[in-house]
Amino acid sequence: MRYEPVIGLEIHVQLKAGSKMFCGDSAEFGAPPNTNVCPVCLGLPGALPVINRRAVELGVRAALGLNCSIHRTSIFARKNYFYPDLPKGYQITQYDHPLATGGWLDVPSGNGSADAAAGGARDASRRVRVRRIHLEEDAGKSIHDRFPGRTAVDLNRAGVALIEIVTEPDLASPAEARAFLTRLKQVLEYLDVSDCDMEKGSLRVDANVSVRPAGSERLGTKTEVKNMNSFSNVERALNFEIERQVALLESGGRVEPETLLWDADRGEARPMRSKEESHDYRYFPEPDLPPLVLDTAEVERIRGELPELPAEKERRFLEQYGLPVYDVQVLTATREVADYFEAVAAASEDPKAASNWVMTEVLAWLNQRQCAITEFPIPPAELAGLLRLVREGTVSTSLARTVFTKMAETGRTAAAIVEEEGLTQVRDLDQIERWAEEVIAAHPGEAERYRAGEERLLGFFMGQVMRRSQGKADPRQATEVLCRKLGG
Repeated sequence: MRYEPVIGLEIHVQLKAGSKMFCGDSAEFGAPPNTNVCPVCLGLPGALPVINRRAVELGVRAALGLNCSIHRTSIFARKNYFYPDLPKGYQITQYDHPLATGGWLDVPSGNGSADAAAGGARDASRRVRVRRIHLEEDAGKSIHDRFPGRTAVDLNRAGVALIEIVTEPDLASPAEARAFLTRLKQVLEYLDVSDCDMEKGSLRVDANVSVRPAGSERLGTKTEVKNMNSFSNVERALNFEIERQVALLESGGRVEPETLLWDADRGEARPMRSKEESHDYRYFPEPDLPPLVLDTAEVERIRGELPELPAEKERRFLEQYGLPVYDVQVLTATREVADYFEAVAAASEDPKAASNWVMTEVLAWLNQRQCAITEFPIPPAELAGLLRLVREGTVSTSLARTVFTKMAETGRTAAAIVEEEGLTQVRDLDQIERWAEEVIAAHPGEAERYRAGEERLLGFFMGQVMRRSQGKADPRQATEVLCRKLGG
């Protein structure tokens, strides 16, 4: 019998709310253990929670960006369970009256590759439904490797503002789950609601997975997989659990509802506990907080401030700039890179050249230094100036790369560097002919082979001319001169 997986995701996203969800403590990552705490997040008697307005605004912003219906009234509840890093013995969250429901996110079809993702801007995409988005506070953090044989507890994270995004079981493969998460992260970053840094715990994923006979409408028994710290590990963990469930069913066993922890080092998921249901948490309305009532005008104000989201930007880049699909995918990966490209394209009036330089030289510079484009030292207008010098023939492309490096290192303009260092492209035909003659005379064997039919050697001769001219020879003229003098 052939089985098919059914996957739903629960994604916890830390909001850029400044302080925690119900108190004024800092939510800064990396502070010394148990320093960003107060009576509220420690759950001390008599300490009353107060809702963080900014966290609510960011929750609404995320929900609108994911096409959800915002509920005018939502209610906070207590989710009761015991864990060492949950000082109150309960978590303040939302249960049967969440902030938003009924949303969706279109994910580019394919296996999550760059071409498939960008192709989604034009072609088919898969719609994944969002069941609900609710506001809640985070628990603290248990640390198991600090002291041998003991568990340490850091409560700095207790009370940090989160949203939980719960999808419908619409995902049909681990690769599809990874593609969804990649797109979701991109959307949340565009919305500027979270930094989505998985290494800092700003985005955490739990997956509910079951298998059923192919074509069946009935869902199988689901398990939950936790502790996945990257999208690649989400995909690995889901593949492991799907294979485990199929093997269990094929051997005559049955799948038990349980929560599993993913061990990335061993490449396996191991049981943690039996899977809880909602009644296990004994939800009831939070008595210290009134219902959260949203003003309709405020929601519409937030809607009006939403940025152009990735799918819309991809479509526009394809139509407005006529760029290849791959270029569009790279340039729209982050909002900041897309904005930088557009500024260069507008100033240079050459979108394709702007695309080429941003994708190659600019992104390579950033990758080498592991920094964001907001730290890139060349303003868009100055890079556009370099592109104009190339288009006008003032400098060759190879010399332009040298100029680019000097611009980044010194802050000088392209025009100043070219003038001060004598880098203007040589178009004097007599000089180019002398360089060509010298190169041909220095390589008689290669010249003979070229004349015998090895036309690829033209590239060799071009390289030699450019070297002899220190990159200053006009490439078009140099090519014409070489072909004429080599008899090609």
